[in-house]
Amino acid sequence: MKKILALLALFSSLTSGISADVTLTVSADKPTRKVSPMLYGLMTEEINHCYDGGLYAELVHNRAFLDDPKTPKYWAVVKSGDSAATITLDPSQPLNENIPTSLRFDVTSATPSAPGEFANEGYWGIPVKPSTQYKASFYAKASTGFSGPVTIAIIDNDGSTVYAKAQVSSLSTNWQNYSLTLKTKSKITTTTKARLVISVQHPGTVWFGLVSLFPPTWNNQPNGFRKDLMQLLVDLKPAFLRLPGGNYLEGDTIETRFPWKKTLGPIDQRPGHQGPWGYRSTDGLGLLEFLEWCEDMKAEPVLAVFAGYALKGGLVKAGPDLEPFVQEALEEIEYVTGSADTKWGAQRVKDGHPKPFTLHYVEIGNEDWFDRKKTYDARFAQFNNAIKKKYPELKCISSVGNEQPADLRVHSSTPDVLDEHYYRNADAFIKDSPGHFDKYNRHGPEIFVGEWAAHETSFPPWDAKSAALPPTPNMKAALGDAVWMAAMERNSDFVTMQCYAPLFVNVNDRQWRPDLIGYDALRSFGAPSYYAFRMFSRNVGDTILKADLSESNLVQGTVTRDSKSGIIYMKLVNLQSAAQPVKIEIKGVRSVGHTAEVETLAADPSDTNSMDAPEKVIPVKGKIEKVKPAFTYTLAPNSITVLKLRGK
Repeated sequence: MKKILALLALFSSLTSGISADVTLTVSADKPTRKVSPMLYGLMTEEINHCYDGGLYAELVHNRAFLDDPKTPKYWAVVKSGDSAATITLDPSQPLNENIPTSLRFDVTSATPSAPGEFANEGYWGIPVKPSTQYKASFYAKASTGFSGPVTIAIIDNDGSTVYAKAQVSSLSTNWQNYSLTLKTKSKITTTTKARLVISVQHPGTVWFGLVSLFPPTWNNQPNGFRKDLMQLLVDLKPAFLRLPGGNYLEGDTIETRFPWKKTLGPIDQRPGHQGPWGYRSTDGLGLLEFLEWCEDMKAEPVLAVFAGYALKGGLVKAGPDLEPFVQEALEEIEYVTGSADTKWGAQRVKDGHPKPFTLHYVEIGNEDWFDRKKTYDARFAQFNNAIKKKYPELKCISSVGNEQPADLRVHSSTPDVLDEHYYRNADAFIKDSPGHFDKYNRHGPEIFVGEWAAHETSFPPWDAKSAALPPTPNMKAALGDAVWMAAMERNSDFVTMQCYAPLFVNVNDRQWRPDLIGYDALRSFGAPSYYAFRMFSRNVGDTILKADLSESNLVQGTVTRDSKSGIIYMKLVNLQSAAQPVKIEIKGVRSVGHTAEVETLAADPSDTNSMDAPEKVIPVKGKIEKVKPAFTYTLAPNSITVLKLRGK
């Protein structure tokens, strides 16, 4: 860290007598446009185990025994001494109509010293921390003649260390729910090499349903979120969350679209569904949890509704066939915003959230430019007209933006907002960012850049070669991300919202890269792009200032001002491998504050963060003194810099 600080001091000090070949002229008395207060947000999707095994804190993998219809996937019998036992799926003993199977545990030989046991491996291990309370629960019923006890424990993989355990003294022959607390001791070693083990001491048959284990959650919310991942999100200060996701909204088929109604209520009533990225979703993170997630971040939901098109080509024609889906969308909006005297508002109240949520934007579908039958115009119009009739205050987002061919973006019913997605090589962003939005009609629909990310390679993220790369991007990508954010911020009078995607990746099982935040069962880290986003989202005013950079091929940036405090935020991206002096002149101010704050993210373009080196590339903060309306500041090589000063 001392070396980093020394380097920062070398390149980030105010300099005199340097002839800068890059100039930045800021007209502080000439505000050009307003910054959208919704500019910086987040996009979420169940991909890379973002929810199950990620933000949603459930630790049991396949808790409802529905992930595979033939075998209890992620569960296994544990051999203990002379014990003998088997586990099988048993659809003849369903927990309820929503969870139509159970796990049958047949124990033919067991003693207190050699119990019958079976275990769950978790999502690549059960994370164990010292002095931690875990909330366990399960449904169980026993065969006649067996009454217990049943022990549930967190044990290391070789069975030598019991980290925590609790016991149910007796069972009945009817389904009952049992809740227990498992507490680890203070001197244990933190590890993920553990599993959840359920055991009995006597022969018999026991059926289990919905076995669950939660660590402490964000704000101690039941059925809640993983603390470290939520903290990383809160630190970004997002204005919105686009939910429930892109492809996850559509599903591979119409039948496997996001089933919002089935995600409500107690978790033992949620059947889950097959997701589009190769694994099943528990739907423990349901519609209400999405909305509470927004609330926890002090962000608004941007709600996407299913619009009749699925990923593998399933299509609902506009007209009478589409009408049930339109009504489903109206009911979903009512659940989010309705008062207690509406049907779905009352359901939200029943589910535990009396107050309606704030909602301003609704997106109709996702990436409907893939509908080559070109039916989106009619489908969008049907949804748009119905939503506007009942909720005239809402803005409707078309999922087909300006970057698509003209014949795919026909809109007979004019959208309020167009959604555009950009996955580009960092060099492409660097080349295009200075003038990309100049061609837009500033008086047309708002632009929502609903998915974007820079990658470092010549091939796109969906190329098979991406599998050989780290799951999160390097500093080169962060530079591309930064210039793209600068371009969006400079035009945020009509580019009103934007969000990086994907947000999360479990490093043990990914379907896509690059991703903003990486994690395993225990640890997490932000990519260099995460810190670039954080620097931008936390340092923005409400007014865009006229700012001219002489050499946009060398340095790109954006300048905003907070109209109340007078603070000027200058964000500058040095795209060179050498330090770059920039001559800065701030016009239209009598003076500036004597001291300015500076934050710099700088590294070799190939450097990145990882599970073993989570802070290899992180921002460094400092101060500069004797600031004047005209000064020269030297940007570090390959860097993203925020200068924060007060104009008077």
